[in-house]
Amino acid sequence: MANPARNDTPVSTSRLRQQVLQALEDLKAKDIREIDVRGRTSIADLLVVASGTSTRHVKSIADEVVKFAKKAGVMPLGVEGEQEAEWVLVDLGDVIVHVMLPRIREFYGLERLWTVGDREPDAGAASVG
Repeated sequence: MANPARNDTPVSTSRLRQQVLQALEDLKAKDIREIDVRGRTSIADLLVVASGTSTRHVKSIADEVVKFAKKAGVMPLGVEGEQEAEWVLVDLGDVIVHVMLPRIREFYGLERLWTVGDREPDAGAASVG
């Protein structure tokens, strides 16, 4: 679960998830999806994918995610893509957040990639709780 090396008191994945979702909602991210990747990869427990309406919006959303994570006691392991801000990845250890422009999101299809074989694609397989 949470990586204790990042803080004296580990933050649960559930609490981190709540902070990430709050940050995304506060800055009005679009089409927020959660993908539970436990048992599929060891890199994280949860992927969160959201869209921004412009590069400035994408960067602002990612900055807010970082701010909320730090408030929860989690220092990001890395933030990639801030310069171009078409796709910004925020690695929070157990939770990895992808904030993308809609055209970039459609092109790469992370939801389709990580939910192959779950259920019918239109059945909402990408949404978790």
